[in-house]
Amino acid sequence: MRIARFSIDGNVAFGAVEGDSAPGAEADLVLDIIKGVPYGDFELSGVKVPLSKVRLLPPVLPSKVVAIGRNYAEHAAELGNEVPDVPITFLKPSTSVIGPGGEIAYPSFSNDLHHEAELAVVIGRMCREVPRERVKDVIFGYTCANDVTARDAQAREKQWARAKGFDSSCPLGPWVETDLDPGDLTIQCTVNGEQRQLGRTSEMVRSVEDLIVHITEAMTLLPGDVILTGTPAGVGPLNVGDEVAVTIEGIGTLTNKVIKRG
Repeated sequence: MRIARFSIDGNVAFGAVEGDSAPGAEADLVLDIIKGVPYGDFELSGVKVPLSKVRLLPPVLPSKVVAIGRNYAEHAAELGNEVPDVPITFLKPSTSVIGPGGEIAYPSFSNDLHHEAELAVVIGRMCREVPRERVKDVIFGYTCANDVTARDAQAREKQWARAKGFDSSCPLGPWVETDLDPGDLTIQCTVNGEQRQLGRTSEMVRSVEDLIVHITEAMTLLPGDVILTGTPAGVGPLNVGDEVAVTIEGIGTLTNKVIKRG
């Protein structure tokens, strides 16, 4: 099931996306509004609205985004890094999150902004110290993410909080797919229609299961929290006016435009 979060007539709701989401068919999609929030058991209201009549929002509002660095060997190599012995873990604040169609504001402290297409895992229940055999029980679903990075600030400041945590640096969407095997999916990024990144989730150094076990050894995850699983090779620059799109097999496409920060 695809679960979207949207606004219509000033109201915010979740809905189940129905119809064919193939390119060119999006106009026929409808949303069956969900009663309440979609974590755990929920009911569909039967009230349906066309997707064309709503504004899609970030599919979840995480209390935190836990991101993983250098989880694809070729990406680590392209930036001159080794694959780490343990996962590199960092946080992006909730204020970094924007949704499909949201604008990425080029930060004033950077001259080298990069795209990073990533598979995002959405947590469905509060959890900590999750054993490997229970990992699937805590996953709500998967969505597309772009770990937008001020590469020069990342190198200059060593700590990644500003480089990867600035406002609008974490586009998510367009919705959460709850029925998906993340083991071997195509993941790609285009900028102005030109392909920049192309990889498969099977190339990840550490699997989704590995990452959730590792993260929850240290911190409690809450419903709606998001884990970014790393990016394949091919990261590159973004400029004001660019349209960047992340597409993941079985989920859909997340598109955002880069603007000058006002």
